[in-house]
Amino acid sequence: MNEEDKLLVENYLNGDESALEKLINKYFSLIYNYISRLISKDEADDLVQDVFVRVWKNIKKIDFNKASFKTWIFAIARNATVDYFRKKKSIPFSSLDRDGEPFSETIVDESLLIEQDILKTEDLNVLNKALNKIDEKYREILILYYQEDMTFKEIGQLLNKPLNTVKSYHYRAILKLRDFLQDMHQN
Repeated sequence: MNEEDKLLVENYLNGDESALEKLINKYFSLIYNYISRLISKDEADDLVQDVFVRVWKNIKKIDFNKASFKTWIFAIARNATVDYFRKKKSIPFSSLDRDGEPFSETIVDESLLIEQDILKTEDLNVLNKALNKIDEKYREILILYYQEDMTFKEIGQLLNKPLNTVKSYHYRAILKLRDFLQDMHQN
């Protein structure tokens, strides 16, 4: 848990307005990057603003015994994004809320270090095209893990998924991404 974030929240709740500004400055680009990878960049501006309004309205409700500030703010961002898709009557995140994965599919083969090959991809445009072709539930795991530097445990808390399911989704996402990248390079 980030003690600096906890202290900033406490300071804000005790009347220090600049503490909230520091939190916003710290997390703005992380939240913007996360949201803009899920929806268009044009619409991300408004949604990010909505996220920080929600943070401001609900900051007194944060429970540091349940989650870090980072996990909490990403949960707000995710919920705002789900709300956005619901308002558009197009909910690609519906698959994120399915449970009941068979245990055999949640086992991750740690011996495969596929992500090292993928991370070597130098063409960011190619990587982004491949990312956009995989299922949202897998793409979200990759974005949170590699771009937002969240741990599998934090991602599990955010998505309300067991740790093994998050690892399984990560593994499947890496496999799908690798396949798309190989197909792109062969063509």
